[in-house]
Amino acid sequence: MNAPIGVIDSGVGGLTVAKEIMKRLPNETIYYIGDTARCPYGPRTRQEVRNFTWQMAKALEKMNIKMLVIACNTATAVALESLQRNMPFPVLGVINAGARAAVKKTKRHEVVVLATEGTIKSGAYEEALMSLSTSTQIIPLACPTFVPLVESGEYKGDFANNLIAEGLKPLKNEQFDTVILGCTHYPILQKQIEAVVGEDVFVLSSAEETAKDVQEMLAYNGTLADSDAVPAHKFYATGSVPIFRSIAENWLEQGTLDIKRISLK
Repeated sequence: MNAPIGVIDSGVGGLTVAKEIMKRLPNETIYYIGDTARCPYGPRTRQEVRNFTWQMAKALEKMNIKMLVIACNTATAVALESLQRNMPFPVLGVINAGARAAVKKTKRHEVVVLATEGTIKSGAYEEALMSLSTSTQIIPLACPTFVPLVESGEYKGDFANNLIAEGLKPLKNEQFDTVILGCTHYPILQKQIEAVVGEDVFVLSSAEETAKDVQEMLAYNGTLADSDAVPAHKFYATGSVPIFRSIAENWLEQGTLDIKRISLK
């Protein structure tokens, strides 16, 4: 019951999911791996993303986690099913959660999906959305500059605002009432994205819905933490620890974090 929940991402983006899990399940311990050295995953081949995702999952398996959350849309699209078939613990992704939240929220059934090139090419969001509502009109848009912007830590200020506005220009003449942030890095840019698309558009991430899925799965399996002790979260980065620390401590607001460098094979 008190084993950790594993969370993996191509970099710092999955911290948006980790934050919602911490908020909803404050007694749970999280072990997080961000593959910052090989981020972004969006432009990579499906086989590369699958291999990298498996490496992170196997590393966390050795740490005796009780559940794995793939907090990366690109990795979810290519590796979720194989991990669910082969891992000895439950594995959840973020795409179905995001699609479910959008279908609940949209009034006009006009939904924009902002994501990496890899996620857009996979068609995973279209498939998930259409399985829930065949009347939904979907406008997919790849935003390849957004992940490097977040990973650099330079995601505030005029340069960032201009880059985001430029990336969203293709939406200028489109009609929509809901935007899915189909990459877990994008909620860190949510306020800037909302400023561009306008106050009449609802912008959502899959993080909150994913945290609900985690709670429901643990409750169903009878593995919710039963300890009132303060959880000892651990964070691992394959790249620069100082950059990861700066972003993670700013975003999670948890004080000084236990962060180490990890090598994956």
